[in-house]
Amino acid sequence: MFEFGKDLRKIFAQARESDDLSWLELIGVDLLEVEARRQSTDASRVSCKHPVEAALRAAGLWREHARRRGAPASLARAEAAVADARKGAAGRQLAETALESARVDMLGFDLCGDTARLDRAFQTLAEIQFPRRSAAAACAAALHARLSARRARLTDDPAALLDAAALLDAALHDLPPGGTDAVEDVRMDRASLALEAGVARRDPRLLDQAGRDLSALVGEASPDYRPLTRARALALCGAGLAALGTIAENEAARLQGRAMFDAAADQFTPDHSPLDWAAIQILRAGDATLPTAALAQAEALTAGSGLVLGALAREARTARAVAEAEDQGDLTTLAAVAARLRLRLQVEEAGAAPLDWAADQIGLARVGLTIERLSGHAPPGVALALEQAAEVARDHGVPALAQRAEGLRKVRA
Repeated sequence: MFEFGKDLRKIFAQARESDDLSWLELIGVDLLEVEARRQSTDASRVSCKHPVEAALRAAGLWREHARRRGAPASLARAEAAVADARKGAAGRQLAETALESARVDMLGFDLCGDTARLDRAFQTLAEIQFPRRSAAAACAAALHARLSARRARLTDDPAALLDAAALLDAALHDLPPGGTDAVEDVRMDRASLALEAGVARRDPRLLDQAGRDLSALVGEASPDYRPLTRARALALCGAGLAALGTIAENEAARLQGRAMFDAAADQFTPDHSPLDWAAIQILRAGDATLPTAALAQAEALTAGSGLVLGALAREARTARAVAEAEDQGDLTTLAAVAARLRLRLQVEEAGAAPLDWAADQIGLARVGLTIERLSGHAPPGVALALEQAAEVARDHGVPALAQRAEGLRKVRA
């Protein structure tokens, strides 16, 4: 007879010894933190038989917690665990430690921007000689391809995106099933690149290709076992359909995209993976049917840590407030929004995260442009604020935020 508690503990014990962290998708972010703390404690014990492997598992758990919570402290703990593993690493362990170090830096870039993290990850991989035709070499090639994809995104060059996609194709071919660098992550990055190149080129063929890849991922990711992978793929499907609907002026595609976003959001609750849930709300921020409360919650979940998603959530919530005020011709509300943003900039002046500063500058410019349309009065400094915000966003490796600023500059022009 199945003894639920006993057998569940046995399953978790087996999973803890595996390099595959996919089982973590089944547990909430708070329980994940408990697991990470437990593993860190075990790795630090004098009696630990395999301290390097234990420290690397702790790093992987903290990295996954940071990915889902966005907590800088968790990212720092992952870095500390890698440093502990490096102290005793030898032989093949050096390669494993280098891979985990590069993964942590890549996640740091994904969470907070800062291209120096990408440079450091590339350098870490370059300093290690991986045995040819080994699993570690295949994982290193996959990680290098994923880093290259992120660097290509910063160029605004569709050709660079396609070159990076080719690297991902090659890496995926060589990556062993169940490799340390998750196959699903490589496939997701490849589909995401095809989607971005398709939007940049206004190319329905590339968008369709991305849709096919993502549909395959959705079909393979069970909602009972891989809810986060499924939700991430669904969210990207929604973004692709929304883009295709805009390019082709196809309302049916836009409605399908909205359905995909809704399906992604239904995969889990905000406390299961706060950043994933917030990312979905930000992706569908332009949908007027999305409750304002959802954007407010996304902003609250991502605030205070200098996160890329935090800055995007700030800007999206301000954009919604400004659009609602403009629809009502409400200059009083617009003035209140501007006052709130100025106060926040003053209060946070000494320690504001650069991306948060850029988001609020874009918000102020958005208010100014709206007031100009409603009253004919043009507030000063709008063009300069947008130029500076775009520059900061690009310097920190967040082209999505820079594009919002540049889009408003074109409106002003």
